[in-house]
Amino acid sequence: MRNAFADELTKLGQEDPRVVMLSGDIGNKLFDKFKAAQPERFFNCGVAEQNMMGVAAGMAMSGLRPVAYTITPFVTTRCLEQIRTDAAYHEAPVTVVAVGAGLAYAGLGPTHHACEDLSFLRSIPNMVVLAPGDEWEVRAGLRAILQQDRPAYMRMGKKGEPVVHAGAIADFEIGKAIPMTERPIGDGGEVCLLSTGNLLPEVLEAGRLLGERGISAQTLSFHTVKPLDEACLAMAFQRFQRVVSVEEHSVVGGFGSAVAEWAVDAGIDARKLLRIGTPDRFFKLSGEQSFARERLGLTAPQIAERVAGTLKQRTTAA
Repeated sequence: MRNAFADELTKLGQEDPRVVMLSGDIGNKLFDKFKAAQPERFFNCGVAEQNMMGVAAGMAMSGLRPVAYTITPFVTTRCLEQIRTDAAYHEAPVTVVAVGAGLAYAGLGPTHHACEDLSFLRSIPNMVVLAPGDEWEVRAGLRAILQQDRPAYMRMGKKGEPVVHAGAIADFEIGKAIPMTERPIGDGGEVCLLSTGNLLPEVLEAGRLLGERGISAQTLSFHTVKPLDEACLAMAFQRFQRVVSVEEHSVVGGFGSAVAEWAVDAGIDARKLLRIGTPDRFFKLSGEQSFARERLGLTAPQIAERVAGTLKQRTTAA
């Protein structure tokens, strides 16, 4: 994902002279092409993320389109006040891009885990919040963000994530989910899987495994957490027996919470909703992302098993 981001940002920098890149002391070689093309528009702000965000806000209010980038906890939690007060309060079009969201840096321990960022950022007024599912959603999401005039946050994985989409997404829109299965969402079925972020490949595989069990499942990529695709959610709750949100983020305050809040406010039966994410505790074991996902129940077989189990419980209760 991060290589796709750097490549797309370089293209956007060549197309729009307002685009400025700010890095929090990482990714120097990653942005060599950007620096070669426009060296006067790349700033390594060092290990000073709070200052970087203030600089980005000032640039945005001066007519530029700054993109501030570093590892997720350090570009969100460390400088949350500056994002809220300097950027969002002033409605400055600052684009905050986080690399290594969720458990992408699982091997480095809880200081580098990022399972709370969606909760933090979506609660800030004026913020747009994106969580792309693969590199093509990263590219399309970045382009869409820079075409609007609001502060935005985009969380990415790290590198080597599976590519899901066949190519560029021509009809990408902020706030509009993407159906990932051939059958129209309006046809309904037993399970609608709502995926956000880099768990999309696992969620698609879980849907396939459910199909092998004779359970009809459709998958939607909710690349935008704020604003939600409310029309799509309304259809999903109306047409499916079970709606399942899946995210590499805490079940507290994340995408699933946003869906639950929407359902309650819309007067929809939220009992159809199953939220799958990381538990409300720090993950203190040492291991890479695949290990962390397996221990936290976020692999495709585990997701499919849990969904199938809840369908069986509902059937028994009925």
